[in-house]
Amino acid sequence: MPDRATAAANCFDPAAVARARKLLHRNRNALPRMAELYKLLANPVRLKILLILIDSERLCVGDFAHVVELSIAATSHQLKLLKDAGWLSTEHDGKLVYYRLASEGLKTALLGDLQLLSQ
Repeated sequence: MPDRATAAANCFDPAAVARARKLLHRNRNALPRMAELYKLLANPVRLKILLILIDSERLCVGDFAHVVELSIAATSHQLKLLKDAGWLSTEHDGKLVYYRLASEGLKTALLGDLQLLSQ
């Protein structure tokens, strides 16, 4: 951390720094969860699964495996990570397990990300 004399010589706005520190302090409990969220989103397969579910009511692991071109085991692992994070819910139909987005908020966020990237 620079000393105040160095910071003042370069650029130092005490009010802006105080606001930034206050913002980080207010959100200190959410920051680790946000880091985990972005870590989950950093995997292209998990992103594909989430994007598929924007447009699909529900899909089973076999459907996902065909689309993302992975084995059932590898696809199941990715689905489990998303489910454990609370992003997917499941519905059982006999031996089949169907996955869907757990919240409309997640769908809205994903659509917003797509819109942002298309600009």
